[in-house]
Amino acid sequence: MDSLFCCPLCGAALERTERTYVCPARHSFDLAKEGYTYLLPVNQKHSAAPGDDPGMAAARRDFLSKGYYRPLLDTLCALAISHTESKPDILDVGCGEGYYTAGMYQALRAADKRPRMAGTDISKSILRLAAKRERDVEFAVASSYHLPLADGTVDLLLDCFSPLAIEEFRRVLRPGGSFFYVVPSAMHLWELKEALYDTPYPNEERQTPYEGFSYECIIPVEGRVELNSQEEIHALFQMTPYYWKTPRVGTERLAAMDRLSVRTGFRIHVFRAE
Repeated sequence: MDSLFCCPLCGAALERTERTYVCPARHSFDLAKEGYTYLLPVNQKHSAAPGDDPGMAAARRDFLSKGYYRPLLDTLCALAISHTESKPDILDVGCGEGYYTAGMYQALRAADKRPRMAGTDISKSILRLAAKRERDVEFAVASSYHLPLADGTVDLLLDCFSPLAIEEFRRVLRPGGSFFYVVPSAMHLWELKEALYDTPYPNEERQTPYEGFSYECIIPVEGRVELNSQEEIHALFQMTPYYWKTPRVGTERLAAMDRLSVRTGFRIHVFRAE
C-alpha cells in the first residue's frame, strides 16, 4: 500500500506491508499491534519516553470521547470538506489520541471523498489509542520538526494545540494547500484557571503572518462544558499544560471540587500555502 510517509533515514518513499513499512534501501519499520509505526530516529529523541504519558493519553481519550469539544470537531470537519478536492492527502501534526484525526477522516468519507490521511505525534502511548480509533489512517511516532513526509505532498495540514513547526509545515504542503492552526481563545478554560491560580491571566490572542502562507480567515468556536464529577474535572486538568506547572495549593483546591462549569474557546487560523 502506498504511504504518505517517507523513510526518516534516507528520505525515500515508504511502502506499507501487512507488518512493516519498507523503503527501496531496505530500511524497515515495524507496525505495532495497534497499527502505528515508529519513525523517530534516535538523534531526534530527547527523552526516554517523550510526549504524553499513558495517564495523560487516557485522560484525553476519556474527556474528548464524551463530546465536550464536539463543536470544534464539527467546525474542522466542515472546513476540511470545503477546502479539499475529491482525493486529498491530509496530515494531522501532533494528533494526540486521534479524536480530530478520525472525526475529520470519517466526515470526508461521508462527503463522498477518498482521503489519504496520516497523523503524527511524539508520544508512543497516545498513538496506541489513535491507531485503535481509526484503522484506515496511518499513524507514526515522529517529531513535528522533522516530519517523515516528502516535500509538497500534503493538501491539508492540521495543527490543533501542538507546537508550531512552520518551516516543516511549509515544506510538506503543496502550493495552494490549506493549513488549519487551532489555538485557545483568551478565556478558554477560564474557570479552571481560576480554581488553580490566585491570579489567572487570559491567553494571548494575535494574528501572526507567516512567510509562505496567506491568511484566509480566523474562525471562532465558543462553548461551555459542565463537569459533574471530580473524575471529569481531573481528566480535563490532566490534558492541559497546567498539569505540569500548577502549585500544590491550586491542585488541592481543584481536587476538592466535584462540579465545574467552564468556558471553552478556540480560534481556527486558516492559511493557504503560497
